Amino acid sequence: MAKAPDPGFVVDFPTMWVVPDWIEHHCPVPDGFRAGQDLQLYDWQLWCTVNHYRVKPSATVGQLAPAFHYRRSQVVAPQKTGKGPWSATIVLAEAAGPVVFNGWAKGGERYECADHGCSCGWWYEYEPGDPMGIPWPTPLIQLTATSEDQVANVYRPLQNMVKLGPLSEIMRVGEEFTRVGDSGRIDVVTSSALSRLGNPIIFALQDETGLYTEANKLRRVAETQRRGAAGMGGRSMETTNAWDPSEDSVAQRTSEAKAKDIFKYHPQAPKTLSYGNKRDRRKIHAIVYAGSAHVDLDAIEAETAEIMEKDPAQGERFFGNRCVAGSAGWLDGKKWAAKAKPRRVRPFTRIVLGFDGSDMDDWTAIRAETMDGYQFTPVYGANDEPTIWNPADYGGQVPRAEVRAAMDQLMNRYDVVRLYADPPYWDTEVDDWVDQYGEERVIRWYTRRMVQMHSAAERLKTDVVKRNTADGQRASSFTHDGCELTQAHVENTRQAERPSGLYVLRKASPAQKIDACVASVLAHEALGDVIAAGLAEKEESYFYSA
Repeated sequence: MAKAPDPGFVVDFPTMWVVPDWIEHHCPVPDGFRAGQDLQLYDWQLWCTVNHYRVKPSATVGQLAPAFHYRRSQVVAPQKTGKGPWSATIVLAEAAGPVVFNGWAKGGERYECADHGCSCGWWYEYEPGDPMGIPWPTPLIQLTATSEDQVANVYRPLQNMVKLGPLSEIMRVGEEFTRVGDSGRIDVVTSSALSRLGNPIIFALQDETGLYTEANKLRRVAETQRRGAAGMGGRSMETTNAWDPSEDSVAQRTSEAKAKDIFKYHPQAPKTLSYGNKRDRRKIHAIVYAGSAHVDLDAIEAETAEIMEKDPAQGERFFGNRCVAGSAGWLDGKKWAAKAKPRRVRPFTRIVLGFDGSDMDDWTAIRAETMDGYQFTPVYGANDEPTIWNPADYGGQVPRAEVRAAMDQLMNRYDVVRLYADPPYWDTEVDDWVDQYGEERVIRWYTRRMVQMHSAAERLKTDVVKRNTADGQRASSFTHDGCELTQAHVENTRQAERPSGLYVLRKASPAQKIDACVASVLAHEALGDVIAAGLAEKEESYFYSA
């Protein structure tokens, strides 16, 4: 029987344990010195398996995909962890294993292979309260990748598992598809074989979705497959290496999705560890390869060192499991992460605000900073939503009424000394804020001014990079809340040099967003100006009622 995961992986939910047990008895080791021997799932593989087959306590017989806690899964892991062979076991389980919810066990019920066309003699006895499973009657499955070579990372071990194990009596393996029983099949789909799209599939395994983009048309493939599976009550799974965030891949979109019914597994080391430092890199590898007992970290280090001679970002993505772009950024993300020291900011605290707005494409963000240099993303509303808005979450346009309501809450919750707001697209709102809160508090601060913006960006960059002082001087004691969205926007920011010797901030690509970073620059510039004007310690406060 499949062993329980590592103590760090706590399974405190109902799941179909029969699936990993079925896998270990039907999917032998596909190659190498142990080819044909019994396979044992690594800890991370078992964790991802039991989460994908996690069952809702309210599940009832007859439900298909709605019986499961997760509609789909995403697994992001570095190279050589065994994603390909593990993906093959999931595909085979969907093709012939007990993956369809079949009610709750009272205790003593059995799943027997003999009842489902397999004469291997294996059986599984359910414990009381276990979710039970049966196979799909007509499994139609698609295995997808960018190319034939890429899809072979999953399909080749799948072929060998079938040939070397008991599934050979119910499956016939071919070069482009595998026949399952009389009417089921596992099809291989690549960018050069899209004619198979539109079929009524029950499962899609999408490999290396970090490479699925608009340019190679695989984003449409992924979306079409998910719709096809949903129509049949089926589900899907993505596996990938870390992606380049400048490419707006399917993997990136899944990772950033707010939907609660997507299982996401993406082990990462602290951002404060530098991948360029050999000692730190060893620590990073130990974290992201945890649970992969077969991996030799010395061999991984040798591969990484060679790749990093010419393409450090690729090495960090492939082996460090980090989503980093290929060009140098304005500010080292690890330096920014090192300043994270989250704390509570009480109501009526004296603060400044930075606002960067957009309309339909870029994001809109408000960042705040206290008089002692602690920067944070405020929250608003009954559910404490962060003041960072992605227009894609609101039908393609920033919710202006929500932004105005959030600003009103912040102005009344805190003692806001200064707001620096970039007016483009928001001229009317900024004018209203000037009228409502006063022209000494709300300043129209245009980021298009190269000299001023360069100076403001350098001020924040300098205060992030240098060490904090022990004597509590504000200007050299910058810290922040560790907001993940702001971290991502800081890492997305590039500096474009101009002939004058100044630079402007830009995105690495149109897909990347930097608005929370710009709001951080404005908030920090506002604080610097407030301190210079002698307003930081001003006793009287301004409070406004709603």
